[in-house]
Amino acid sequence: MKRVLLIGDSIRMGYDQYVKLALKDSAEVWYPEENCRFTQYVLRYLHEWVEKSGGEVDCLHWNAGLWDCLELFEDGPATPLDIYRMYIDRICRRIRKVLPEAKVIFATSTPVDEASYLQPERAMRRNAVIEAYNAAAVEIVQSYGFAVNDLYGLLKDAPRSWHSDKTHFYTQAATEAITEQVVRAIQAQIDVRAKKPDYDALFAAPETISGF
Repeated sequence: MKRVLLIGDSIRMGYDQYVKLALKDSAEVWYPEENCRFTQYVLRYLHEWVEKSGGEVDCLHWNAGLWDCLELFEDGPATPLDIYRMYIDRICRRIRKVLPEAKVIFATSTPVDEASYLQPERAMRRNAVIEAYNAAAVEIVQSYGFAVNDLYGLLKDAPRSWHSDKTHFYTQAATEAITEQVVRAIQAQIDVRAKKPDYDALFAAPETISGF
């Protein structure tokens, strides 16, 4: 059975369990329980997450960027773009060190609903900034031969009803779209079978998915 590792922030936490369910017949899917946060946090804990997953990984699907783009008190992104680029490059090198044979997919950070940020002078994310950070990351990860899963492109024109809040896409329609794209991205890299989860049943009784 193939082994898949999912790493990422709270966007990943919205689809990870559904990807695990979709691939349960042909892949062991593991992901940290915690939010993987900033690029610096990913760099620090990547090797530990790999070890906790079992160490042998056929495919890694990862993202990092929304925490880095966050602006607090109008002081600019938490991680300046040049520093973000540096950390993305270091993460790519770390991936190749601890997972030299794995197929690797980088997922772009998803757009936000800027109008829903009620105190933009206190905390704000801007789609123009997210786009710039995505472009920088894509350039770097592709230089390492990694694939790209453009979740930003998938969701940039999505209806407001797909948002569960200003940042997340935990609604049924969005979750289904994101999960299916993540699964397709993984299938493009490794030979795994997928079965579409019964989203209607799962969202009607969300407690049934816990424990996978």
